[in-house]
Formats: sequence, C-alpha cells, structure tokens
Amino acid sequence: MDIFKLFFEHDLRLDKLAKRNANKTEEEVEASLADFMKPTPTYSKFYLTGTRLKEEVFGLNTLDRWEDIRNSLESVFEDSHIQTVNGLLSSLKEAIDNTEIGEAIIISSEIDTDLPIPSLSVDKESNVGHFKEELSKVLEAGHRVLYKEQAHDGFDLHLFSKENIYEHLFHAFKPLVRPDFRFFSINSRRMRSERHFYFETWTLNKPPHGAEEVLPQTVL
Repeated sequence: MDIFKLFFEHDLRLDKLAKRNANKTEEEVEASLADFMKPTPTYSKFYLTGTRLKEEVFGLNTLDRWEDIRNSLESVFEDSHIQTVNGLLSSLKEAIDNTEIGEAIIISSEIDTDLPIPSLSVDKESNVGHFKEELSKVLEAGHRVLYKEQAHDGFDLHLFSKENIYEHLFHAFKPLVRPDFRFFSINSRRMRSERHFYFETWTLNKPPHGAEEVLPQTVL
C-alpha cells in the first residue's frame, strides 16, 4: 500500500529567508524600517513524501504510483517554464529525473535567464528554508522553487511558492485515491516531531491532530 503525504505550511514570512540585519548596510536597515508599515510578503511551502507501508520503504519516488504522482504534479504547472542549472527543460518530469538532490528546479510563468540558479543549490548539511537570501528574491519575483530532498530509501520533493497553491495540489492528487493509495494532507505546524512525521508506521488509522486523510468524498 502507498501512503502519500502532503505537508503544507502557509503565511511564512519572506523576510525570514533573507539575511539578518547584522549583515545589512545602514541604508538597507533604514529601508527596512521604512517598509515596516507595509504588508509583510509571505510564502508557502509544501513537502511531498510517501511510504510503501508493507515493505516499510520511505521516499516519494519509491511508491508504486510514483509516476502518477509526478504526472499529477506536472499538471499543476502545465503552462509553466522549467529551468535548472542545465538550462531550460521541456517538462517538470525531465527536470525531476535529471536533477541531483539539492539542485533547484525553477517553475516560472515566464522565462527569466537572469535567475541565480546555481546559488540556489543546497548541500546535504544545509536547510533550504533557513535564511536563504537568493531563495527569498526568487520567490518574491513570483517563481516557484522545487527541490529533491534525500529520504531513507529514495527522495522526496520540497516546493516553495509565494502563492498559496494548496488547492491546486489537493485537486491534482485527490483523483489518485483508492484502497491501495491513501492520501494524507498534513499541517506542518502541528506535526513537528519525527514520530509524527512517520505516523503511518504506528497509528495509520488514527493519525495525530494535524493530519487528515483525503477520501474520494473529501471537499475543501
């Protein structure tokens, strides 16, 4: 059985990705103070992961229906341009298949050849979501950024977007639900521990608060 999990977190402050005041010039600090009364830009992030439950194999791409998941994700961005360190690619599938762990995949409504894609790469010792100045600028410009992240037995996907695209993801993945494919939508703010992250291994039918199973009749 495939257990597919979509973690989401919204209303995250973009300025938390940017560099701290300690590293800013006096002019930048003054500009920050001048912007204090303006609405704070935010972004959302989504973590896609999965478990092949019977075998206890962990990683999104290890699921029996991995290709269906990838195709459903691609349908969300079917009119977008896909760029990586290797240039402009023809599809999100091609990007995922040919990108290394930690390399950025940029999903854009328009082609931008000036994107600092190499500087968005993340090594295994770093956390992409912590104080990443380049990521903040790319999200602020309206691009989405997708990473492959190492899982125990394969890889997961980590998606960042200024726009909250949860509804699009929900509707893309919901049709995959069937008895051997269970889909859980999970609020990351309520599921912080590793034990909660792998709840399917010990409390699948009574998931912790913050995890909701998506059924064929589930509506937003």
